[in-house]
Amino acid sequence: MVAGPFRKACDLPQAIAVFPLPGVLLLPHAQLPLNIFEPRYLNMIDDAMAAERMIGMIQAQSAGAADQPSLARVGCLGRITSFAETSDGRYLITLTGVCRFSVVSELAARLPYRQVRADYAPFEADLKPVADDSGFDRMRFLKALKAYLERHALDVDWDTAKAAPGEALVNSLSMALPFGPGERQALLEAQSFSDRREALITLMEIDAADQSGDDEPRSLQ
Repeated sequence: MVAGPFRKACDLPQAIAVFPLPGVLLLPHAQLPLNIFEPRYLNMIDDAMAAERMIGMIQAQSAGAADQPSLARVGCLGRITSFAETSDGRYLITLTGVCRFSVVSELAARLPYRQVRADYAPFEADLKPVADDSGFDRMRFLKALKAYLERHALDVDWDTAKAAPGEALVNSLSMALPFGPGERQALLEAQSFSDRREALITLMEIDAADQSGDDEPRSLQ
C-alpha cells in the first residue's frame, strides 16, 4: 500500500529533508527501520513529526567533504509510520517508502540537516500499487537466490520466500542483501518493478557465478 493519501506527484512536498547514508536503500511501498541518534537527525525527525512525517532517504557518495558528501541523483521519499523514543534519547522509527525522486537542487543550509528540492514526476507510477506480476518466474528467482545465499553463507525464511507477493519479496531482498552502493542505486533507479526484479535476479546470478573470495557467515533473519 501507499503510505499516505498521495495520488499524484504534485501532492508530495517539493522541498524535503534528506538523510544521506551510504549503502542504505528505501524502495516504494517497503519499510526501513532506522535508529536515529545524531543530534542533527534527531532535530530532523522532530521537525518531520511536527509536519507531514516525511523525509527523503538518499545515498551519500564518496565525493565531497567528509561532513558534506555528495548526494546520489535519485532517492526515495519515506513517511514515518512508527516512532519510539528510547531512555537514552534515541529515536527508533520505521520509514515506509512513498515515491522516488530526482534531486533538482540542494537548498541553502538553514537547518542542521540537509534539504533538497525534489522532482517526483519521473516516478509518479510509484504512487500506484504494483499490479499482479504475471512475469515473475518464481522458480528462477528462488534458484538465483539460493545460489547467492550459499555463496555468502546467508539464510532466509524459505517458507516466506516461497509464499510472499513478488513485490514484497523483491523489494525486501533488494534492501537487505549485501550489495554495494552502486548496485543498490541501480536497483533504486530501475524504471519499473519488473526492471528491478530482473536487475536483482541478474545481480544474484552474476555474484553466485563469481567464486572468488570468502565471506563471513551472516544472517538476514
